[in-house]
Amino acid sequence: MAGNSFGQAFRISTAGESHGPGNVVIIDGCPPGIPLTVEDLQFDLDRRRPGQSRLVTQRDESDTPELLAGVFDGITTGTSIAILIRNTDQKSRDYADIKDKYRPGHADHTYDAKYGVRDYRGGGRASARETVVRVAAGVIAKKVIARAFGGHVIGYVRQVGDVIAQVDDPASITLDQVETLPDGTANIVRCPDPEAAAQMVELIETVRKEQDSVGGVSEIVATSVPAGLGEPVFDKLKADIAKALFSLPAVMGVEYGLGFACAHLRGSEANDPYYSEQGPGGRTIRTRGNHHGGMLGGISSGMPIVVRAAVKPTSSLPREQETVQRDGSPSSIRTRGRHDPCLLPRFVPIGEAMVAIVLADHYLRHRGQRGGLP
Repeated sequence: MAGNSFGQAFRISTAGESHGPGNVVIIDGCPPGIPLTVEDLQFDLDRRRPGQSRLVTQRDESDTPELLAGVFDGITTGTSIAILIRNTDQKSRDYADIKDKYRPGHADHTYDAKYGVRDYRGGGRASARETVVRVAAGVIAKKVIARAFGGHVIGYVRQVGDVIAQVDDPASITLDQVETLPDGTANIVRCPDPEAAAQMVELIETVRKEQDSVGGVSEIVATSVPAGLGEPVFDKLKADIAKALFSLPAVMGVEYGLGFACAHLRGSEANDPYYSEQGPGGRTIRTRGNHHGGMLGGISSGMPIVVRAAVKPTSSLPREQETVQRDGSPSSIRTRGRHDPCLLPRFVPIGEAMVAIVLADHYLRHRGQRGGLP
């Protein structure tokens, strides 16, 4: 199967299936000397982990990473990093009775059309289980950009169904706001607007009781990104971020800055006027707004990068749906197993990881071209 690697200077390659022994990622291009421990990886893995709250699938995986290569005495060596995360709570029998049926909304038919064979257990390679090792790679990418230019990536849930959070300044959202409510309890939906978060939780619990699911939007923000990252034409920063997010299961749309809202505006309204300010290192050029989402001409502008991913409702439903068998004969299906009624709470660290991986890759490419940031 081609297409299992992503990136150039900072490159990840993954392997594994939902119900196989485990998933593995190999990371090439990570600079030496970056502190890295299993505990560092575990924090974001726990944010993605199944079974973390009543709103998500109850598959019980510890998602404990094993650092197999590329780290010595707690720091990266500059060689390939290999991370293995074993699967420990597969229930493949839940899928035995649908092995010849095509689940609506899944890749069952398209995998058969492409390969003529597929792993039907939980979707095999098409399952979001594969993203567990992307999150591990994203932790390393976050460390690279933090050391390189103080970069920081934060994602959160902006919308679930028709409930939309009020966020005045995306760049001001903190990890604490995403993970914890004002009263100190866990923010299980990862929405920084407490009022909207409560409504989202209520909606998700309602659709679960109705044996249904609901989609939404995750917003991901990268701050302290310097101007100049990205390549012209085909390797634009916005294009690579879009590809990174579209490579994730269930993502149906990606936009940045104004996104599709630009279609309703005139140029005089959409443009962000420039200004400059004096700082310790000289004058810095900024824009008064950020309709452009931190990227112009596909190159970072120095403003916060703001992107959004639309995530579809979970396709696996316990209610009966119409389908066909592999031979085309009509049938019906109820998907057994453990599934999220809404993917958004667990999507947040996955989206963060992919944006961080793109930024780390483009930083290292830029450093190779310029010998360091300007």
